[in-house]
Amino acid sequence: MPERKGRARRLPAVARTTGVLLAVGVTSLAVPAGAQQPVLAADRDVIEMTLERMTGLAVRNSYEVRFLNMNIEQQTQRLRAERARLRSSVSLDVSAPVWRDISQEHFNTSLGRNEFFSENALRVEGELSIRQPVILFGFPTNGYLSLNNRVYRLAQRETDGDRDVEYYNRYFVRYTQPLFQPNELRNSLEEAELDLESEEIDYYDDLLELIDDIADDYFDLFETAYEEEVRAVYVGNLQQAAVAALEISQADSTRAIEVDQIRVELANAEEQLRQSRTEFRRRTAELRTDLDLQPTDSITIDPTIEVQPVEINVEQAIQFARSLAPRLRRIRIQERERQISLDEVRGRNAFQVDLAFTYGREMRHPYFSNILRDPENTYTVEVNASVPIWDWGERSARIEAATVNLRRSALQMEEAEVEIVSDVQTEVQDVLELQTRALTMEENLALAQATSVQSLQGYRDGALTALDLLQTLRREVDTAENLLDAYIGWRQSILQLQELTYYDFEFDVPVMDRYGLDVNSVAARNGG
Repeated sequence: MPERKGRARRLPAVARTTGVLLAVGVTSLAVPAGAQQPVLAADRDVIEMTLERMTGLAVRNSYEVRFLNMNIEQQTQRLRAERARLRSSVSLDVSAPVWRDISQEHFNTSLGRNEFFSENALRVEGELSIRQPVILFGFPTNGYLSLNNRVYRLAQRETDGDRDVEYYNRYFVRYTQPLFQPNELRNSLEEAELDLESEEIDYYDDLLELIDDIADDYFDLFETAYEEEVRAVYVGNLQQAAVAALEISQADSTRAIEVDQIRVELANAEEQLRQSRTEFRRRTAELRTDLDLQPTDSITIDPTIEVQPVEINVEQAIQFARSLAPRLRRIRIQERERQISLDEVRGRNAFQVDLAFTYGREMRHPYFSNILRDPENTYTVEVNASVPIWDWGERSARIEAATVNLRRSALQMEEAEVEIVSDVQTEVQDVLELQTRALTMEENLALAQATSVQSLQGYRDGALTALDLLQTLRREVDTAENLLDAYIGWRQSILQLQELTYYDFEFDVPVMDRYGLDVNSVAARNGG
C-alpha cells in the first residue's frame, strides 16, 4: 500500500490520556499489499484499529462472505459440468432378464384370418456406447458421434417343448445432427459462463457494499472517539480556568461569582464526557458482537483527522466507472442472455430436421462363440422433419415479445451511460467541495486552539472575564466538531465515488487490489 503523507489534526496531549480502547483483537488481518503489521509482544493483546484492519477482520469472519464464496463455487461447478458435456461419455445400458409367456393375436395373410400365437421367451440384452459431441474448430455443432456395441441372448420355447437359443451382436457407428434448431450445447455452455460472470459481479458488488458498511461502522466509532477527545480537551481547559478563577477570586472578591460560573460549565462538560465514554463502550460492545471477537481482545483507535488532498480527474473517473465498475458489463450480460432466449424462442415450434446415420456389422448365431465370425454390413439413414403449419400466431407473438425484451437492453445501456457521467461528475464535485471545507476547518481549529491558549493566559492576567473565556473555549469545541463533520462528510463522499468507479483515488489503485480481494482465488480453489 502506498504510504500516505499529509497533515494530521490532533487534539492536545491532555485529551489523549483518556485511553480510547476498542475491544477487537487479532494478530494477523488481511491488509493491503505493502502495509506493515505491528509487532506485538507475546503478552500484549492490544493493537491499533485502522480501517484496513477492521475491513480485513470483517471480511475474514463475515458469514456473508462465506455465502458469496459458496455462490461462486456453485456456479463454477455448473460451468465445469457444462464443459464436461463437450467431452466423451461412456454408458452401459443393461436389460435385466425379460421373460414373456403370453398369447397374441396376429393376422395370417396367407390364410386370410386371425391366429393366436404363443410366445415364451427369455431375453437378456446389453449395449455399450461411447458418445462424443462433434466440435469443429472449438465450436459445438450440436451433433453427436457414437461408437456402440449391442449384444443380446434370446431363448424361445418351441411347440415341441425344445428351446431355440439365438445370440446377436452388432457394433456400429452412429452420427446424429439436428438442423434448423437452437444449438443446445453451445447455449448451455455460454449460459453457464454468463451465470458465473454474473455471480462474480454480484460477489464484487456485495464485497464493496460490505466494505462500505464496515467503513460506516469505523467512522461512527471514530466520530465517538474524536468527540470524547474534544470533550476531554474542553474539560482540561475548564479545569485550568477553574484554578485561575479561584486565584482571581481570592485576590478580588467581586469576581467570586466567576468561580461558580466556571464550575457549572465544568460539571456539564464532565457529564458530556461521561456520556461520550458510555457511548464508546456501547459501540465497542456492538462491534465485538458483529465481528465475533473474544471479550478479552482489545485494540486502540487513534481518532486523528488527516486531510490529505485527493486529486481526481473527472474524465478518468468516468472511464473507471465504465470499465472497472460492473454496471455496464451487467447490462451486456443481460443482453446476451436475452439474445440466447430469443434464439430458443425462434426454434420452438419451428421447422426442424433431425438426421441420423449408422454403419455397423452384425451377426446372429445359436452359439455365442460364433457371433463375431463373418458379420454382415448394416446401414441406417433417418431423416425426421417437423413442419409447423398453423398455430394462430403463437410463435410470432412469442418472438416479438422476446425481441422487445432484447431492445430493452439497448435502452438500459443508453440510460446507464448518461447516469454514469452525471453521477460521477456530481460525486467528484462533492468530494472536492468537502475536501476544501475540511482543509479550511483544519486551519480554523488551529486558530481556535491558539485563541483558547491566549484567552486562558489573558484571563489569568485579568484582561478577560469568565464569560469571555467560556465563549472562546466553546468556540474551540464548535470548531472541532465542525472539522469532524467536514472530515466525515469528505470521507463518505470518497467512499461513494469509490462505489461508482471501483477505484480508490486516495491510494491510486483499484478497490479490490487495495484490499487484496479477488474472486479468481475462489474460483481457483473450486477448480474453475
